[in-house]
Amino acid sequence: MAKKLSTLPLNLRGPKPRMPLYRWLYEELRTTILAGRLHPGARLPATRDLATQYGISRPTIVTAFEQLRSEGYVEGKVGSGTYVSKTLPDELLQAPRAKSEARTRRRGIPLSAYARRLRPLPRSESRSARAFRASQPALDAFPTGLWAQVAARRLRRVSTRLLAGGEALGYRPLREAVAEYLNTSRGVKCTADQVLIISGVQQALDRAAHLLLDPGDPVWIEEPGYPGAAVVFRAVGAKICPVAVDSEGLNLEAGRRRWQQHPRLVYVTPAHQFPLGVTMSLRRRLSLLEWARRSRTIIFEDDYDSEYRYSGRPIPALQGLDRAEVVIFAGSFTDVLFPALRLAYLVVPSDMVDIFAAAESVSTHHPPLIDQAILCDFISEGHFARHVRRMRELYAERLSVLVESAGLRLAGLLEIPVVEAGLRTVGWLQGGILAERVAQAAAKYDVEVVPLSRYAYGRARSDGIVLGFAAVDARELRRGVEQLGRALQGCRP
Repeated sequence: MAKKLSTLPLNLRGPKPRMPLYRWLYEELRTTILAGRLHPGARLPATRDLATQYGISRPTIVTAFEQLRSEGYVEGKVGSGTYVSKTLPDELLQAPRAKSEARTRRRGIPLSAYARRLRPLPRSESRSARAFRASQPALDAFPTGLWAQVAARRLRRVSTRLLAGGEALGYRPLREAVAEYLNTSRGVKCTADQVLIISGVQQALDRAAHLLLDPGDPVWIEEPGYPGAAVVFRAVGAKICPVAVDSEGLNLEAGRRRWQQHPRLVYVTPAHQFPLGVTMSLRRRLSLLEWARRSRTIIFEDDYDSEYRYSGRPIPALQGLDRAEVVIFAGSFTDVLFPALRLAYLVVPSDMVDIFAAAESVSTHHPPLIDQAILCDFISEGHFARHVRRMRELYAERLSVLVESAGLRLAGLLEIPVVEAGLRTVGWLQGGILAERVAQAAAKYDVEVVPLSRYAYGRARSDGIVLGFAAVDARELRRGVEQLGRALQGCRP
């Protein structure tokens, strides 16, 4: 029985006429290395594999390898194989790179209007969390061992149907579990048929924007608010209309006074406004729903971290109060579990299900059902609910540490309001201290704070900073408060 290849095959051009085979192989491998298709440290295929693939003798291959080794392109490791050298001859790498860069500069591919409007979102930090990193859960507290057990059990009994995929709306049992969770815990009124499993709220915003908005359509967004929403709406050519947020949430009357034209869509975070943290009052919710019904406006409700509520009476989701089906409801497992999972949910009105499913089938076609099935098992076996309870307790403890430490060390410099929910809070600077100066000064003390003005689109307050506490342990929070105090002292006018 023939032996199987032990490494992935290389795609080399065929031998040239009248050229010795060892020379041909040497030049092809050398070109592949210099072109970057074989990176420094990459393992070359075994001589047996190359002999099988190209029908040449192993001594011929050994001769080519020896030539590459003598010139410094590869190095052998006893008992392991042959690898591309980690340090290659510099003079041989410069010419191809310059040629590639020149070719890139000459290229002038015309872009669409959408592409010209597109702007990237800032990349999130991947290193260890420090005070006061916002918008990140306590990843070190996630039960990775338990998740691995659930995943292994699911993979051992995976079906061919699950491997085939093809469900545009997502894995049906997960949609049913999400619908049950939302109906029970968030006051959402929906069936599994209205639930769409997606990669994140950002994708949900992008999908809704493409399906509901044309260039020039006005969109109301909260001021200050989530920048990722504005990026999406601006990319499709919508007119961004910031609306002020007060102690009751989005100020509907202020928006109507400022913007005469009815918006096509309103983006809100009513459960825990981003980034101020206020909860939209019931009176304001009912007024917004009635106005949206009369003006034929769609409301996009981003329920981004409602699972973590520490005080105050929880108010049902805006969608649960909707009688006219004008609300699209989105939530994510990113802040609850871990960002790399890339699974979220979208609840759409019943008359929009077909068009959202069609868009998903065109763009995704085969969603990652295995990951969805693992998450479904994690929820149905009760692990999700237990994890949320544990994290709520942990985050409440960390919030308490932050508030207590700030009260002792930052009195007269920074005021932290009552925090009812979420992974972050706003700190209000005292005595005329400017937020941008604080952010620059704090960075010198290895402390992260974000000026509130960076979440605004026009009328920005300069006296607020955003502080995350969920991802930071008690010791780091105390250190952060101590260092932030030093930064604030140096920023006094």
